[in-house]
Amino acid sequence: TPSTSNPFFNTEQVIAKEKAEELGYEVKCASHDDDAATQLELFEAAINDGAAAIICDNAGADASIEAVQKAYDAGIPTFLIDREINQSGRAVAQIVADNAQGAAAIAEVWVEAMNYEGKYAELLGLESDTNCQVRSNAFHRVLDQTDMKMVAQQSANWDQTEGQSKAETILQQYPDITAIVCGNDTMACGAAAAVAAANLDHDVYIIGVDGSNDMRDNIKDGKALATALQQIDKITRNAVTQANDYLTNGTTGLEEKQLVDCVVITKDNADKLDNFVFAE
Repeated sequence: TPSTSNPFFNTEQVIAKEKAEELGYEVKCASHDDDAATQLELFEAAINDGAAAIICDNAGADASIEAVQKAYDAGIPTFLIDREINQSGRAVAQIVADNAQGAAAIAEVWVEAMNYEGKYAELLGLESDTNCQVRSNAFHRVLDQTDMKMVAQQSANWDQTEGQSKAETILQQYPDITAIVCGNDTMACGAAAAVAAANLDHDVYIIGVDGSNDMRDNIKDGKALATALQQIDKITRNAVTQANDYLTNGTTGLEEKQLVDCVVITKDNADKLDNFVFAE
């Protein structure tokens, strides 16, 4: 996975290990920190270890193809979670949140709160990650139909510290903005901290994507408006179960590309969210 300093990716490792051990597997977890070269080394180590299967939240849609291909050539099935690669037929499964659906849904809540007008900034994620562009495009399919004006757009690479720093700079340059749209919750939490420190005389509406407990708490405290929960607990469990099915029966019985709907989280239902699990 990417760095486990992000609770989203840490959850992936915790859930994968828990579910796979429940099914009788020995599990090794590692982080590639979004570096494709490190990821390739980890894949090669797994191949040398004779891994039964690899579950991966990859380090780039194009940059990760080589690693997945190596596992494929070695006869080791790969199950991708959270992020797709730009190739089909090499991973057994690519199970991801429906980022377009989730981002559009959260944007609808956001523009309604903004009364369809005002100035805003956007914090993008890691630009080599397919999810970054999918989410931004979905945001703008909604936002560009309103009178809202984007005055700044910068990448904060999914990072909370960088998100706070970028938001601070944007707020200094555009103190009259009334909203910040963020590609994930860690950047959104950073932006919320920047807004709180700025002591502005008006509200700044912040949205994110992921569904982390930190973002949930910011929403409950009125420091952020909403998030789109990616059901990563469900996605990861599905990947482990499908890996077991494939190793046991030679097939998952499912398509390679699989989408899992996001859930809009606002102050009204935030109490039902805990560790990326939404209690219906």
